[in-house]
Amino acid sequence: MFNLRKLVFVAILLAIVVVSLGAYTRLTHAGLGCPDWPGCYGLIDVPETPEQIAAAEKAFPERPVEPQKAWNEMIHRYFAGSLGLLIAWIAFVSIKKREFGSPVKLPILLLIIVTFQAVLGMWTVTMKLMPIVVMAHLLGGFTTLCLLFLLYLRLNPYRIRSGDKAARKYKKYAGIGILILTIQIALGGWTSANYAALTCTELPICQDGWVERMTWGDSFDPIPPERETYEYGFLTHNERLTIHVFHRIGAIITALYLGWLALMVMRRSQTYFFKQSAGIVAGLLVIQVMLGASNVFYSLPLFIAVSHNVVAACLMMAMIGLTYSLMRKT
Repeated sequence: MFNLRKLVFVAILLAIVVVSLGAYTRLTHAGLGCPDWPGCYGLIDVPETPEQIAAAEKAFPERPVEPQKAWNEMIHRYFAGSLGLLIAWIAFVSIKKREFGSPVKLPILLLIIVTFQAVLGMWTVTMKLMPIVVMAHLLGGFTTLCLLFLLYLRLNPYRIRSGDKAARKYKKYAGIGILILTIQIALGGWTSANYAALTCTELPICQDGWVERMTWGDSFDPIPPERETYEYGFLTHNERLTIHVFHRIGAIITALYLGWLALMVMRRSQTYFFKQSAGIVAGLLVIQVMLGASNVFYSLPLFIAVSHNVVAACLMMAMIGLTYSLMRKT
């Protein structure tokens, strides 16, 4: 069981790297750096020699080779593929150790999700960055990471002092917090997939006149009009503004709710463990709000934008840890 926990811990670290690389690939506009899948212009790496580049551009005349973008995409695929193999091994070991009490359903679910995640990765390329597919791919990465973290908690035989009813009564509110955060992450993914991150340039909501400019149109249409490519977006300015405004409003609601929840658990709990878990949620929430504001002030710098994605994933894991602990039997 100890070796399985170590495997899952390594998978969590690798999943964080994959989420980071996915954000980096998206933010450097490298999602179509390789126009085919799973290779790159028919190779297992990136065309580099003059002969390889000439052959690649002949095969894909609509997509000239951009080595930097292609490497960004392929490195993401290498790490994602490695994570998939590791999860397959975790599922195999879990099934093998099931007679010793090892969870089986969760590793199998993880294997199914990471397999579908690979399909979404393929569709991201073949459907030319269709927003709904890009967002689903992002959520699939977050889901994989969070389920790995939940599996690690299941395998970790930590004990919590019995009692502390004052803290445990917040377990249902913690579950609601996970739902709110999930919706907010989805809104962030939709904002990014539609290239709407820079539409609003002022805080707290948007620049003057944003209410009059809001329009539903195709802002949240999951099936967009057919196009040769969705790279760099296709929505009007007002449609992108509407998406961004919803993300901003969602951020305010999420920050207020999670902040209230963390504060209540820290104040009411009689157990240091719960106070510490809520404190981690509060700390990550503050960092996330600061990163979101920095994206506005500094016009989406790459490091801060990637960090915004990673901290969102860490915040979700912290919420899962807090909720799981509040619901766990002593």
